[in-house]
Amino acid sequence: MSLFFTYLLAGLAIAMPVGAMTVEMTKQGLKKGFMHGWAVGLGGMTVDLLLIIALYMGLASILSIPYIQIPMWLIGACFLAFLGYDSIKNSNQDIILNGEKPNTSFFSSYRNGLVVALSPGNLVFWISVFGAVLSDSYDTTQPSKFLIVGAGILAGILVHDVGLLAIVAITRKVMNRTIIKWISIIAGFILIGFAGYFLYEFFIALNLS
Repeated sequence: MSLFFTYLLAGLAIAMPVGAMTVEMTKQGLKKGFMHGWAVGLGGMTVDLLLIIALYMGLASILSIPYIQIPMWLIGACFLAFLGYDSIKNSNQDIILNGEKPNTSFFSSYRNGLVVALSPGNLVFWISVFGAVLSDSYDTTQPSKFLIVGAGILAGILVHDVGLLAIVAITRKVMNRTIIKWISIIAGFILIGFAGYFLYEFFIALNLS
């Protein structure tokens, strides 16, 4: 059990830094409420789970091939740029204040989480940084150890997401439409900023190949 809690804390620490996923969760949570923000997080966790399974099965090495990574940077930049543009363009739409019912589906927020999580920044992080941790924990004689480590990481990410969105849910109670609109615009520019970084990495990787 101590192994589980150790990696729960590791998962929590990994999820703490502000990235595209945190920005999208916060934006959706402010505009549409806790459940929609959490749907983004669940989309991200779905990809994280699939990556853990891929690492367990030894398939993750495919994602580390330069010719696979290079187009992923470009695709990720396009996805994040689209999300950023959409966030700015529709900043005054789909704003649900306390007591109002969302008019968009839970799945649309979940899909946004999938898109952000499939960006190369997230995938490369898992493969290059965390893949080593998971690989070290894999023991052919004790495969359950790897599963405990993976479950601990996911639990840590879940704790982060619920904690963040609980704060967002409390904060949005004192916000009006104008404040939420401007936060959505700022979030859009931040997402476009991440897209610019991915585009930069694409050109760097292209020059090195």
